[in-house]
Amino acid sequence: MTVNSLDFFHGFLGDMMDDYYNHLRHGKHYMRRNEVPIHPKGHATDIFTDWAVDYLEARKSAEDPFFMFLAYNAPHTPIQPPADWLEKVKTREDGITDQRAALVALIEHLDAGVGRVVDSLKKEGLWNNTVVVFTSDNGGQSSVGARNVPWHGGKQDMWEGGIRVGTSVSWPGVIEPKTVNKDHLSMTMDLYPTLAEIAGIPVKHELDGRSFLPVLKSEPFEENPRPVFWVRLEGNAKYGGIPYHAVRMGDWKLLRNTPFEPYQLFNLETDSGEMKEVPRKAAPKRYDELFNTLMMHVNRAGQIPWQRENP
Repeated sequence: MTVNSLDFFHGFLGDMMDDYYNHLRHGKHYMRRNEVPIHPKGHATDIFTDWAVDYLEARKSAEDPFFMFLAYNAPHTPIQPPADWLEKVKTREDGITDQRAALVALIEHLDAGVGRVVDSLKKEGLWNNTVVVFTSDNGGQSSVGARNVPWHGGKQDMWEGGIRVGTSVSWPGVIEPKTVNKDHLSMTMDLYPTLAEIAGIPVKHELDGRSFLPVLKSEPFEENPRPVFWVRLEGNAKYGGIPYHAVRMGDWKLLRNTPFEPYQLFNLETDSGEMKEVPRKAAPKRYDELFNTLMMHVNRAGQIPWQRENP
């Protein structure tokens, strides 16, 4: 495999797959190598892992640095693990339901793929000079067997079970192994400025994201408080194609899980599982502060077009 271009794509153009083996989305085929349609065979997780390993092998002698974004479809629905991985879980876990076993197997199969990529970095002599970030976009989907305990809710919810995810960062020689930080809150948008700072690339335009490099290096980090927002847009009858939101400021959070229900207020310091809503009358100033901050954000975001106008 030879990679000469600075920009190289080898993957799936769609947001998700309807089948991990035929790689279709709504009957259309989106596997591409750059702009060329390709038709690989096998489970998508294995295919993406193979391509990542091939790329790393091609990069081992290169002088310039690289950035690789490896976006697996797993463990998104359909929950479709390889048969041997499913059998291994069912044999090991006595009494596990078929639904739960399938999800566990799909995740463990993904984990093995990530392990192969890490092994490849080490084999090709790239590991000691590479930052690896592993994260996800939302909490587990409860309807297919996921458990997000101790957090309340799951995917599509604005409770912590739907939006809180763990993130692992490996940086040999900088981050001490097994270092855990449970206090710092970052958003996915913070990854870009963080990685740019690590690479020594100045970002001269305005960003909403913030670098959390000092956190990775266990250095003192006095971060100015900021509100953080979540928005989700769903098209089925439960959501009506209307966005619904959450906002967090410090330990206080205001949310609703559909656009048709009242907002709920929580204090995550005293109730991290969001099991007991704080009535508005018990904290009216806090409720109004969060609500008004969220409405300002919604209005500001609404001024930005989703699509460019046709020339």
